[in-house]
Amino acid sequence: MFRVFHTGLNAFEKIAVINRSDHIIEFVCACGEVGVGHTGVDFALEALAFSVSGRRGAEAECAYEIADAGNECTVVDDRGVGAERSLIIKKITAYLIIFSIRHTYGEIFMTISILLAQQIAQLFLMIFMGFLIVKAGLLKDEDSKVLSKIVLYLIIPCVILNAFQIGYTPETVRGLLVAFAASLLMQVVLLFAVSALGRVFHLDAVEITSVYYSNSGNLIVPLVTAVLGAEWVLYSCVYMSVQLVFFWTHCKKVISREASYDWKKIVLNLNIISIFVGILLFFTGIRLPALVNNTLHSVGSMVGPASMIVTGMLFAGMDFRQIFANKRIYFVTFLRLIAVPLMALVLLKISHLADLSADGLTLILIVFLAVITPSASTVTQMCQVYGNDSRYASAINVVTTLASIVTMPLLVMLLQMIL
Repeated sequence: MFRVFHTGLNAFEKIAVINRSDHIIEFVCACGEVGVGHTGVDFALEALAFSVSGRRGAEAECAYEIADAGNECTVVDDRGVGAERSLIIKKITAYLIIFSIRHTYGEIFMTISILLAQQIAQLFLMIFMGFLIVKAGLLKDEDSKVLSKIVLYLIIPCVILNAFQIGYTPETVRGLLVAFAASLLMQVVLLFAVSALGRVFHLDAVEITSVYYSNSGNLIVPLVTAVLGAEWVLYSCVYMSVQLVFFWTHCKKVISREASYDWKKIVLNLNIISIFVGILLFFTGIRLPALVNNTLHSVGSMVGPASMIVTGMLFAGMDFRQIFANKRIYFVTFLRLIAVPLMALVLLKISHLADLSADGLTLILIVFLAVITPSASTVTQMCQVYGNDSRYASAINVVTTLASIVTMPLLVMLLQMIL
């Protein structure tokens, strides 16, 4: 017979209260009092199984307490010889991996709110730097066109190649496929929806592209890293890669006012080539030398600062009163930050893509975060390169970025409630 010594009963009782199940309370107390019939592994996993059975976030705050409690469980045989069970932590860890959303609703809401405020504060400081170098007379606002080309044709390809330099595993591939399916669904369906909105509300080229394309590159990577962990960044890059294909097909055609697609230029575009090369390297398991990969990472990390400096330089040449007096910008902001995300939420709900993977909820959260970000700074850069209204695009980018501090956390909370 085995006697079970354990600590952390409060964690188990807390789960019972959260799940509102008297059965769990009786079960845990019985294990603690009798000390037979269950090892520390058994009742720790039993309690955790009840915790994660609903695949909701409200119980997850107990997960690490459970792991700690399990670690302190010791099985003692009749001879009194103790044997620590590393299997306890291994099994509990497996459940923690399956239950991938690691915060409560309130924690996710607060975490994203704080991180957004910090990240956007940094972005606005970068915008202010671009603004200053123009106002100081060091550069002209039109000089930002050179920096836009560097971002589009050098920095972004480095981001793509670096993102796919990870190990190949069946779990990773399954996650990538779910993220790809969700990203493609968002891009295709929302393209038709935004095009319809454009016809109804007579949106121009800059407004249509600003509503449709999100700033997933600058905001989503630091958010995912801080909220979920660096291991999830790859899946955010899936959305970026899918969106890049649409950038260099649909967005380029709309912004440049081209009559038709030039497929040769599209296929030979450096960004499209980078996507195909990155995918090829991933599936073949080819790893670039550390020197090359570190260089790609360093250059790719410039995407946020460089894009924001371009926005600031353009902002320096604008009339502020004219910008904020333009009611049209606020309507575009509503479409970008409220209407499009709500349509995306409905699509993700009815698609049931979250059911295709054990990490499905986390993958859907990542894709949804990418959808609900402000308007893409890349639209501003494309307007510069192809001769459209880059100042108007920059103004929309600034207003939507500021408003997203409020809208993004609320939308994430709504996602957690619905899925």
